Amino acid sequence: QVQLVESGGGAVQAGGSLRLSCAASGYTASSASMGWFRQAPGREREGVAVISTGGGSTYYADSVKGRFTISRDNTPNTLYLQMNSLKPEDTAMYYCAAKTNPYSWSGWLSPSSFIYWGQGTQVTVSS
Repeated sequence: QVQLVESGGGAVQAGGSLRLSCAASGYTASSASMGWFRQAPGREREGVAVISTGGGSTYYADSVKGRFTISRDNTPNTLYLQMNSLKPEDTAMYYCAAKTNPYSWSGWLSPSSFIYWGQGTQVTVSS
């Protein structure tokens, strides 16, 4: 059974940093692309950053380029998101996702492209 568990969220002031982690189990993480998505109240879930199976390729939303960095450690199966220079508009529930679905592929940063999801971790940035 695939399980993704996020941690590291919290409340910070604008300009601060947080590091999110996602522990994956139930499958071989190195065999799947993984990503971070976020959803703010009243808004659709959106892609933040995705990393390919081998970690050779990364994809970022324009809004976080230069501020966020996605990385992975396949031993153990953990995904990270380093978030720097946080802004109030980064406030959202952040979700970890894994394994792309070729039958619902809509691009690397599209939520519908991923099969497995964690429960989320809240990030709140105050001005």
